[in-house]
Amino acid sequence: MEDKDNEKEELQQEEENDFTSEQNYVEEILEILRSDLTDEEKLEQLNKYHDNDIAGAFEQLETDERKHMYDVLGAERFSEVFAYVENAEQYISELGIQAAAKVLENMDSDDAIDILDDIDDETEAKIVQLMDEESSQDIRLIRSYDEDEIGSKMTTNFILIKKDLSIKDAMRSLVAQAGENDNISTIYVEDEEGKFYGAIALKDLIIAREPSPLESLISTSYPYVNDHEKTSDCLERLKDYTEDSFPVLSEEGKILGIITAQDIVEAVDEEMGEDYAKLAGLTAEEDLNEPVFESIKKRIPWLITLLLLGLVVSSAIGIFETTVVAIVPIVAIFQSMVFDMSGNTGTQSLAVTIRVLMDEGVGRKQKSKLIFKEVRVGLCNGFILGFTAFIVVGLYILAFKTPPETWTQPAWIYAFTVSGCIAIALFCAMIIASLVGTTIPMILHKIHIDPAVASGPMITTVNDLIAAMVYYGLSWILLVNTLHMH
Repeated sequence: MEDKDNEKEELQQEEENDFTSEQNYVEEILEILRSDLTDEEKLEQLNKYHDNDIAGAFEQLETDERKHMYDVLGAERFSEVFAYVENAEQYISELGIQAAAKVLENMDSDDAIDILDDIDDETEAKIVQLMDEESSQDIRLIRSYDEDEIGSKMTTNFILIKKDLSIKDAMRSLVAQAGENDNISTIYVEDEEGKFYGAIALKDLIIAREPSPLESLISTSYPYVNDHEKTSDCLERLKDYTEDSFPVLSEEGKILGIITAQDIVEAVDEEMGEDYAKLAGLTAEEDLNEPVFESIKKRIPWLITLLLLGLVVSSAIGIFETTVVAIVPIVAIFQSMVFDMSGNTGTQSLAVTIRVLMDEGVGRKQKSKLIFKEVRVGLCNGFILGFTAFIVVGLYILAFKTPPETWTQPAWIYAFTVSGCIAIALFCAMIIASLVGTTIPMILHKIHIDPAVASGPMITTVNDLIAAMVYYGLSWILLVNTLHMH
């Protein structure tokens, strides 16, 4: 029985090894490129692999090998691979201006612009000038939009036909355009005036038969976006649709380009990256290769703001220095515990609130429900942590701290009196922190400011101020004024 189990494990291991070797396409591609095959034979072999895998092999080649790979594939085929290459701009100089222009003019306009964005202006101008007229016009068109407008994300790679065609003529027009435009899953339709009329699914056109009118295939309520719309607004509207692409229209209603599903995924990724950066207290997203000075410029505005807020917190603590800390110094020991829990609670509520506010369909009733829920969560968590702090802190003080000489009652009363004050302060601070972490982003959203700017560091600092006032205020009222601890 044991031998059978061992045999079965060996067989599974062999299958896993076979699967791994089958998936190691990059190594296979490198072997082909470095073999003694002719260029024609290499091209024939490479055509069996996905562009992404060829791009992975391209990045591992030496400079001379990369130049030879360009000769093997040719500009048109190489452009498909180049779209998958990471940090493609570093290879532009290897190709040379002429070859780079040929490659970029064969790429989708949005992919070409992504590469041009990362090279210097002088080189970019030379490349665009060498590109064919249609490609350079497309790039100038997309370049004319601001980065936060949806027009800057579109591609001009799409199929467009007239609404008055027959089924047969529509198929002919599709075939004629498919050589230059490979986004053919959805065929877009314009009317006699050149305005967007609707869209046809490729499948519907293929199975349609004469004498059915083309009109019967056209979806005239197909979703679209306007070229100057904000990208973030468009994403909210399009996320509920499962289409592979969406038309981008001019003010006159003419179709200028399309936004593909891949473009939408990339835009969502960028939006998430920006929101993450804001939550971290940055003015923009950073990457690994960014210069130190650029990173400093992104971080310093928030750090200065938080420094000033930190001074306010310190001033608030200073108010109680002579009235609380000097009289009951033990309260200073547990200050950080109360502050940290308050900040953490506020940040959690902030994260939940921003996630909810991303849904534009959330109304006033749902927002009120969210505030009530977060306050209840803060109340329950505050009670649990406050009770825990009451026991743990009380035992800690009893074990390691000695009551002041003026204290005449048993030590355990002193210990649990102080821990009780700390527990109440923690309870109150967590409830208020939940409320602050929920209401601040809602207020910013109401006045049309991105709620993500209410970053984690800002909420934490604001809650530090609140926690300081609550903690030392209660200590002054309960320990100093009421129980006369001194």
